Amino acid sequence: MNIDDLAWEKMNGLIPAIVQDAFDGRLLMQGYMNKDALTHTLESGQVTFWSRSRGQLWTKGETSRHYLDLVDIHPDCDTDCLLVRARQEGPTCHLGLDTCFDAEARVMPELAFLADLERVIACRDEERPAGSYTTKLLEAGVKRIAQKVGEEGVETALAAAAGGDEEVLNESADLLYHLLVLLRSRKLELGSLVEVLKIRHGE
Repeated sequence: MNIDDLAWEKMNGLIPAIVQDAFDGRLLMQGYMNKDALTHTLESGQVTFWSRSRGQLWTKGETSRHYLDLVDIHPDCDTDCLLVRARQEGPTCHLGLDTCFDAEARVMPELAFLADLERVIACRDEERPAGSYTTKLLEAGVKRIAQKVGEEGVETALAAAAGGDEEVLNESADLLYHLLVLLRSRKLELGSLVEVLKIRHGE
């Protein structure tokens, strides 16, 4: 991307920038960039905007420490809008929520819930709240979690062979949840698993 090739003249030197979670696809926020903000974003690796109200550069998280770490930037077909893919360091919205869009409804792509569930499991691992089934599993150790994955895999297979659709879905949900816990117990992430699948797909 050549910064000078963007259509800056359409909005008096500003271009709207839509920030998307690089992993789960949720739309996080929208702001405006001028050339300096875009340059600073590319050089620092932290998403930076031009604040129209304050008339100055504004790096998201400079006060809250909830930065948006840049993954990549893509202009649209008319070069007058930017899609910024980033990873969150804490909530994006000033209300303390993950996203500024439809916060009350928690609108997200369907499959993004898996990433949300992974975050919940990570939180349980860090905080270990009493009474949590996830806490109990993690404290039981990798071998016990692996055993549960095996049990759930067998139950899913049996449901597929002889059960109804609802049973298959329920058993599959159990299997997927326990697999996410297993990945967490090994300090692995769902994103790494996705990368393996993408490589295989490319092959």
